[in-house]
Amino acid sequence: MDFRGKKYERGSNWSDPEVVELLQLWADESVQMELESCLRNQHVFNRIAEVLREKGIHRTGDQCREKIKKMKLEYRRIKDNSKAPRSGRTWKFYEVMDRVLTSRPALAYSSLSGSMMAQQVLQGSMVESYHHHQFTSPALPFEHSQHPELMEIKCFSEPNMATSTRIQNVAPRPGFSALHRLRKRRKGQRVKDPLDDLLLKTLTSQRAMEERFLQMEERRFQRDLDVEERRMQLEQRRFELEREHEFRMFNVFAQMLSILKQSHSGSSSSVAMPRGLDFSQALSEITGMGGGGGGDLQEMRARPLSERRVDMHGFCSPSDFQRSPYLSARGNIASIFRGSTEEGYKAYHADKYDEDKNPNGIINFGTSENKLCFDLMSKRLTQTDMNLMEPPLLQYPDWTGHMFLREEVARFLTYYCKAPAPLKAENVIVLNGCGSLFSALATVLCDPGEAVLIATPFYGGITQSVFLYGNVKLVYAYLDSKITGTSTRPFQLTVEKLEKALQNARAEGVTVRALILLNPQNPLGDIYSLSELRDYLEFAKRHELHVIVDEIYMLSVFDDSATFHSVLGMDRLPDPQRTHVMWGITKDFAVSGIRFGTLYTENQDVANAVASLCYFHGVCGPVQHKVAQLLRDRDWINQVYLRANRARLKAAHTYVTDELKTLGVPFLNRNAGFFVWIDFRKYLKTGTFEEEMLLWKRFLDNKVLLSCGKAFECSEPGWFRIIFADKTHRLQLGMQRIRKVLEEREQEILAEEKEQPCQSEQDGKADSTDEVIFVSRHQEPTSASSSNLGDLIGLLQQQMRSSDWLQKNTAEQFAQEKPEIYDVFSKLVGKQ
Repeated sequence: MDFRGKKYERGSNWSDPEVVELLQLWADESVQMELESCLRNQHVFNRIAEVLREKGIHRTGDQCREKIKKMKLEYRRIKDNSKAPRSGRTWKFYEVMDRVLTSRPALAYSSLSGSMMAQQVLQGSMVESYHHHQFTSPALPFEHSQHPELMEIKCFSEPNMATSTRIQNVAPRPGFSALHRLRKRRKGQRVKDPLDDLLLKTLTSQRAMEERFLQMEERRFQRDLDVEERRMQLEQRRFELEREHEFRMFNVFAQMLSILKQSHSGSSSSVAMPRGLDFSQALSEITGMGGGGGGDLQEMRARPLSERRVDMHGFCSPSDFQRSPYLSARGNIASIFRGSTEEGYKAYHADKYDEDKNPNGIINFGTSENKLCFDLMSKRLTQTDMNLMEPPLLQYPDWTGHMFLREEVARFLTYYCKAPAPLKAENVIVLNGCGSLFSALATVLCDPGEAVLIATPFYGGITQSVFLYGNVKLVYAYLDSKITGTSTRPFQLTVEKLEKALQNARAEGVTVRALILLNPQNPLGDIYSLSELRDYLEFAKRHELHVIVDEIYMLSVFDDSATFHSVLGMDRLPDPQRTHVMWGITKDFAVSGIRFGTLYTENQDVANAVASLCYFHGVCGPVQHKVAQLLRDRDWINQVYLRANRARLKAAHTYVTDELKTLGVPFLNRNAGFFVWIDFRKYLKTGTFEEEMLLWKRFLDNKVLLSCGKAFECSEPGWFRIIFADKTHRLQLGMQRIRKVLEEREQEILAEEKEQPCQSEQDGKADSTDEVIFVSRHQEPTSASSSNLGDLIGLLQQQMRSSDWLQKNTAEQFAQEKPEIYDVFSKLVGKQ
């Protein structure tokens, strides 16, 4: 890149011919008068630079001014020190500088027999040209060939020039006194002036800084070019997807019209359309009707609980698994849980990515940790108010937590949950993490063999927490990506789905004691509205179920458009004695290594029962003090931490989702938590969990760890969770590795499709919807005969919701753009 002309390029070396040309212009009497008569002389040097450019010397005004300044400094240094030349050599430009600065005629140079010879310059046409043009003309009538002898001057680098002028001439000069000559000799015999070294180091460091600055500017410029190129690619991709989306909408609409035409002509149809009924009425009547979709999923749900994948959670006999002679039946079941996820974590801990020590290691996008705020938390947790050691902190506490901590937790939850009344400290219980709370609550609320209801997909660690200790089962309310019934978004939890799962469990003799709600939801990122929370709690009250609400991500909502509503902030709880709320500092304060969780319940029987188990899950005294101090510092939390944390989460989320959009990968667009729920189903060959596991291993082999949908009991193979709360350089490298895997997988699938062009599309791949960015191409109906009218109407509704095409293409706009066609259409509508 050419940075000539920029102000920061002050360290460029000048050759002797260039210096001579500069001095010829600068030494002119009119130039000197103009320089001395004005306070700001930048324009004078700019005009000198213009003349130099016409002579083939490309310098800026700043460079000319800096060169003159350095030469003045060199001249004054020599003159102040009264340095006499030695061996017949001195600074070659001293004489001309001396004549100009002492108002003597200016000089030019020529090298004759190794000595510098002064001549009168700026005569004739040169001076007239300067006075005539005053540097406003594009070029002065100077010709570079006028001074051929100047090219013979020997060049020295500027640092060496400074030191070379220190060489002294010991020969006496006429007119000098003996005492003066003696002083000159003594000066010449002194040790080298340290200022020379200092000046040399200063100039060297300045040059290095300027070169470093230039390199940084080049990198910034290249980065800007890359960002702009990526933005253009993304815009092009969005345009193409919008066009494809419109095509799909019109394609579905055409198929609907074809079916309607067949029904009017007497052919069989899935929906009987009475003659005379307009299309809008038919659409309103058929809304909500849709195809079954996902045959494998329907078959799986039709099977009894004892035959589903949940068998490993307690709905089967331990004899079905390979037993170890060294373990009990429960021990053998517990060993089952160390499956694929543990395999990934083992590989990660054995080969962790490190930018310096292990750049080819595994990047962990599978563990839900916030790695963006270590600087803030480490600084706060090491301040003096955190370091306290008193006897009560080193002794056995109340196992439910020190009272000073429970009081602070109550005040904290009252403030951030927007509770209508102050929460009570006696209702707070402190344990070492929310996993311990799940385990304790399952043990005290359920008997062995009983169950807890939960919607899938969900955080897989709950399975171990409720089952390993208490032998409590899990009953799943399956959520999927299709929008059916009363759903308005993919993977939406509704009361109907909870009712269905509960009734199926009871029909098979399974006793359900509680309902678990995750808000915000992990891994989906959903935030439940107040009306939804009220519906879930009313459902639990009707069936006398306890409700365990996990709100561990409540302060990790990073977008202003999303609002979190806590259960503790409701004006009235339908059943307060059966509602228990959990929260911890692990996620919201980016300290997953500090095991700290709190339970708030108004049921004293439940509190006493859980307190009896706190002996196994206590929190040490110094940690309790630190947490209390942290929660008490409301100003720091609001003004410093939460602002920075939310901004960093939003930036990281934006980066990852933009990369997914560039790849054309669908995902759920949510604004809470540390994760994105991604649809990789089109990269599966057969749409099975075995294929999902192969893709998961493919990512791990390419040194990036993700969490597959099976780990969250997702009912649809191909969904993955990625953690984005990480540093930028790790996100960039991890997304590059993910891109590589997906591109290779796509090439393999395309090659197989070419070999088997007649192979039919896979079942069970539902359409993405308005909450899923970029609708999958392979999920559209292929012909009108393969779908009924209800399917097509439901699909058209999803396509219409997934874009703003209707808002951009209104009837009024169409009437203005194409009035002739609109008039014909209006007449046809009037005739009907």
